[in-house]
Amino acid sequence: MALTSAFTSFNLPVKNVEQSKAFFTGLGFELNPQFPENENSVAIVIGDNLQVMLINQAFFNTLTEKESVDTSKYAQMTVALAFESREKVDEIVNTAVSLGGKLHAEPEDHGFMYHWGFVDLDGHLWAINYMNMDAAKG
Repeated sequence: MALTSAFTSFNLPVKNVEQSKAFFTGLGFELNPQFPENENSVAIVIGDNLQVMLINQAFFNTLTEKESVDTSKYAQMTVALAFESREKVDEIVNTAVSLGGKLHAEPEDHGFMYHWGFVDLDGHLWAINYMNMDAAKG
């Protein structure tokens, strides 16, 4: 099945769109200029064809009949992203913490994969990874 959109997107509810925008652009991600931002949402490009829509919690609640997850108590999902080096993983996680995020576990080095993570301002879990494909093949 082929995707019909230039971007695959997922929506995350946030308490404050402006603060979350500052957090994610502070990590080095860019705004998607194809999507107008407003008080209810902003589109952040986090990969070649991947974006996250940060949506104000109250507006998000109008998009579903289900109750949204209280991230202070529950984890709904982990967003896992791969980067080009261990150093980039460390840079992103350390920057996330400096911008108000929290560490999620300790770094893990499996030889072929290096993994670390953070919790964003709204309690969403992010797994930041580097995969050494040469070591993975061996």
